[in-house]
Amino acid sequence: MDRNGRERGFEEEEAEEKYGELDPNQKAKRDRGDEGLMAEELMSVEKIFEAQEVPSWRKQLTVRAFVVSFVLSVLFTFIVMKLNLTTGIIPSLSVSAGLLGFFFVKTWTKFLEKSGFLKQPFTRQENTVIQTCVVASSGIAFSGGFGSYLFGLSQRISNLASADVNDFKNPSLGWIVGFLFIVSFIGLFSVVPLRKIMIIDFKLTYPSGTATSHLINSFHTPRGAKLAKKQVRMLGKFFSFSFLWGFFQWFFTAGDDCGFVNFPTFGLKAYQYRFYFDFSATYVGVGMICPYIINISVLLGGILSWGLMWPLIEKRKGDWYSAELSPNSFHGLQGYKVFISIALILGDGCYNFVKVLSTTLTGLHRQLKKKDVIPVSDASSPSTSDVTFDDKRRTQLFLKDQIPSWFSVGGYAVIAAVSIATLPHIFSQLKWYYILVIYVIAPVLAFCNAYGTGLTDWSLASTYGKLAIFTIGAWAGASHGGVVAGLAACGVMMNIVSTASDLMQDFKTGYMTLSSPRSMFVSQVIGTAMGCVISPCVFWLFYKAFDDLGQPDSTYPAPYATVYRNMALLAVEGFSSLPKNCLTLCYGFFAAAVVINLIRDLSGKKIRQFIPIPMAMAIPFYIGSYFAIDMCLGSLILFVWEKINKAKAEALAPAVASGLICGDGIWTLPSSILALAGVKPPICMKFLSRTTNGKVDAFLAH
Repeated sequence: MDRNGRERGFEEEEAEEKYGELDPNQKAKRDRGDEGLMAEELMSVEKIFEAQEVPSWRKQLTVRAFVVSFVLSVLFTFIVMKLNLTTGIIPSLSVSAGLLGFFFVKTWTKFLEKSGFLKQPFTRQENTVIQTCVVASSGIAFSGGFGSYLFGLSQRISNLASADVNDFKNPSLGWIVGFLFIVSFIGLFSVVPLRKIMIIDFKLTYPSGTATSHLINSFHTPRGAKLAKKQVRMLGKFFSFSFLWGFFQWFFTAGDDCGFVNFPTFGLKAYQYRFYFDFSATYVGVGMICPYIINISVLLGGILSWGLMWPLIEKRKGDWYSAELSPNSFHGLQGYKVFISIALILGDGCYNFVKVLSTTLTGLHRQLKKKDVIPVSDASSPSTSDVTFDDKRRTQLFLKDQIPSWFSVGGYAVIAAVSIATLPHIFSQLKWYYILVIYVIAPVLAFCNAYGTGLTDWSLASTYGKLAIFTIGAWAGASHGGVVAGLAACGVMMNIVSTASDLMQDFKTGYMTLSSPRSMFVSQVIGTAMGCVISPCVFWLFYKAFDDLGQPDSTYPAPYATVYRNMALLAVEGFSSLPKNCLTLCYGFFAAAVVINLIRDLSGKKIRQFIPIPMAMAIPFYIGSYFAIDMCLGSLILFVWEKINKAKAEALAPAVASGLICGDGIWTLPSSILALAGVKPPICMKFLSRTTNGKVDAFLAH
């Protein structure tokens, strides 16, 4: 209620959080909708923080920041690992990392302040360090390949492929940690010398990094802190609900196909073809974060594959493939599922690779043609008077703490030498000269990926990894361990280009929050080191706790592990191993992916939003549509919420979604421990047809 007894709407509260206590003239402008005039009277971002001293880069790196980063890294690694091993769809968790980092340290400092022990206040620079460290650490759960190339090396996935090539390397905690420490840091050194060119001279936007910086800046204003409190409260509520819901469901999963996760929502026939709602809070949350078109694309892919194609191909059993093959044989129906999805993924990846590369080269050519690229003062326009106060201050502090070029080049050369000497001892099939070739061309690819990400916010790390699979796998050949060599090379390449683009995103965030490039680099290094230990340990927990990990019908099918392994098999064997007519279908879907993407890019914005994305359509081809139902439910909740109260939905929906994802994700820790300890759920809740139920009752009666 306001002072006149009138009930205040969320929009008014949000306006006050955005603009502070407004004077009567500003309130009148707000009520008339004159946001532009009002904004002109308000200070720039850096004017708001002008009175605050910017701490030195060493003071930005605090013990409390890294303690909080470690705790959040464990939390987010569990979440990313679960997403990796279920569907491979991983939404951005930067908002959650920034929000939770702010909440934990703010609570810590408030307690110390009341106790009289606070020595250093919590700054936005420290908040940026936490966010950078957490994202770097949890990012290893993705780039480490635990749901793709690394798990694809295992015998479990090799047995699924049923191929003549029995080339595998089983996971072991020791070699995984060693491998990640060897390959995860070199990408950080590959683009450090280019930070000034990318951020200041070329003024690349890095949309995710910029969005994160706006979020962190807003947290550290009195108005933004109020909204952050609401978001944290909402996140906590839905975290608790999601965790307790996962715990409740566990009681009913005593056997195979038991529990709410197997509820035949649309009937038993639809359930047979993977159309059902599995009550997953995680994917309802993911659906609230992902754009509507992603969720619709996933559902369309499920309808096309499991609703039409697989039932039709199944009728060709005995003609297109042998009726005597096991259900999981890749020479049968399973082969169509995997290789057609690979064709869609490769078609989408190749198109976007060419698109982003051409955009990168065109943008680079335009930048190099400008005469004012080199001088910082002239970077945005010939007239220095056009440079805003924010840009001047940010540029001044960004260039203050330099990272010497000799340090970057020397670090890259030393790590490359260590990798060339040690990786062949981990993977005997990966010869030293394969690694040398990768490290020679990797800086160019890392630059292209970092530049392309700055323009489009689209990292093509997995595409470069697939490129390594095909080139190194084909080079090695089947007789010389080409499958293992290709998958290991994929890991080397993915880690270089992924960490390079991530670091440049962090430099952009640091630039916008006045955080030192040195503190960003150190935070990224420490976060990467944390990830190299935390991610393997979390994966090892999953690997030991769930014996059916990687199986198509299990809770954790790890679809991309199978996809990546079969890409490696294609590289070494060619197309001869594919079932009948599979290659023709693959050509068709590859071409369809290219054409759909082309139509999307040539269409106007209004039409484009209704055209599906081939990469998203490919995901359910192998594992089914059950998670697509969850994601679409998340979209529906968000859509209705936006219709009822758009401002409140925009402010709080990310917090609600993060709570659903985090609670269900962290439940995997106690559930894994219970599985390792041999504790079984007490109840099996199954859903049977009337006929089957009658047979069971008759059997039990005897």
